[in-house]
Amino acid sequence: MSAATLLSARPVQAPRAVAMTISTVVAAAGVGAASALAPPRLLALLAAAVVLPVAVWRRPALAAVAVIALTPILAGIDRGRLVPALRPNEALVLALGSILVLRAVVRLPTGWRPRIRVSRLETVLVLLAVCSSALPLLLMAVRGRAVEADDISYALVLWKYLMVYVLFRMAVRTEREVAWCLWASLAAGCVVAVIGILQALDLAGVRQLLMTYWVPFGHEGALEQPRGGSTLALPAATADLLVLNLAIAAGLWHKDRCHGAVLAVVAGTCTLGVLAAAEFSSALGLVVAACCVALALGRLDLLRYLPVGLVVAGIAVWPVVQHRLAGFEGTHGVPVSWTTRLVNLQTYFWPELSSGWNPLIGVRPAARVVVEYQGTGYVWIESGYTWLLWGGGVPLLAAFVAFVAVGTRTTWRACRSLTTYHSVAGLAALAGIVSITVLMVFDPHLTYRGAADCLFALLAIVALDSPAPAGGGPRASPTGDTA
Repeated sequence: MSAATLLSARPVQAPRAVAMTISTVVAAAGVGAASALAPPRLLALLAAAVVLPVAVWRRPALAAVAVIALTPILAGIDRGRLVPALRPNEALVLALGSILVLRAVVRLPTGWRPRIRVSRLETVLVLLAVCSSALPLLLMAVRGRAVEADDISYALVLWKYLMVYVLFRMAVRTEREVAWCLWASLAAGCVVAVIGILQALDLAGVRQLLMTYWVPFGHEGALEQPRGGSTLALPAATADLLVLNLAIAAGLWHKDRCHGAVLAVVAGTCTLGVLAAAEFSSALGLVVAACCVALALGRLDLLRYLPVGLVVAGIAVWPVVQHRLAGFEGTHGVPVSWTTRLVNLQTYFWPELSSGWNPLIGVRPAARVVVEYQGTGYVWIESGYTWLLWGGGVPLLAAFVAFVAVGTRTTWRACRSLTTYHSVAGLAALAGIVSITVLMVFDPHLTYRGAADCLFALLAIVALDSPAPAGGGPRASPTGDTA
């Protein structure tokens, strides 16, 4: 029996009473957590603690909408800043996921027995998570290496995104609900893009606003650069998220041929946001995703508009582009960030990675080393494929290759007709996977906050295979059985 069956099964207890009980417990927890907060924040938290659980209990799809809409706004707030040990978006997924699981358990029919069906896509996702967590931690223990808190934190990263995947698999059932998620993603993407553009151009006091909560590891110097990290507090992650939303906008327009003006504004805003991120790799990712979308749509002629769009967008954010191009006028003829990236790899990562059995079995899950003179206190691995070998060796690299192979095949098949919202999600996920595969040469884009949440949500929608029509009813599972 699938997650959808659990959600739609006839309850054996009174759901209203259970919902009220859950709401009371969550509200009490909210009061305790917010006891030290200012009254306005306390009231807002209380309202959310009471209203959101009841709403999600009555309509589970609201959990998916809330996650895909709020994650881009909350993901850039450091762990422990608002919620102990967690980022706010992680706490949101954990809370809403718990409600969905409890709802499913309460509504189990008498005599129900579990029957687990796992698709190929889900198999490689779990394999990817295992090879980045349990396997390297086990190998560290066998070699007598101390497991640090950073190793545990990084080992949980892909499991966190799998929680997002499971939440969407449980919550989203119909085409209408898929549409809600896609439009919610576009709305959140536009907010993130506008904030990023204003941040990069230093307009409207946005940089000062971001100083309140969205400061990466407390390093305020990161916000002084003309780059649009927005509420994700990471320019490359912001650009990745906006590329996914560009693909969603293109798919929605191709599917319905309506809302053209709105989608054009969304596409233009997201394109500006990508360039405002001021990452050369992100601009490359935009081009790769555009080519992927054009190929999937069978409209390669659309690519002739790409140079014009990039030029217009570049002019609109010219101060940002000019600042990045000025890096080529330095001593080495390339931006300092490029030479620094290479020096960091040569100094902190490649020597240890190349010693002994490390290229085969990896070094440790933690993808950073402590360097006190850095503003954030750390140096990260700025090469995605180096990160794969460092974090899990050949098994993790092989798992990633399997993910790319199965993911592209699954999403390509899902988006070929492009007559449903489900297929639009497939188009965006396909563009995301192909773009990530290329950009992993530079950074570990697979795990970038906000963008990875969106990609795993889209993959979960793709895994629905055939969502039920708006009125509900049975749907086909990825294996072809009715769920």
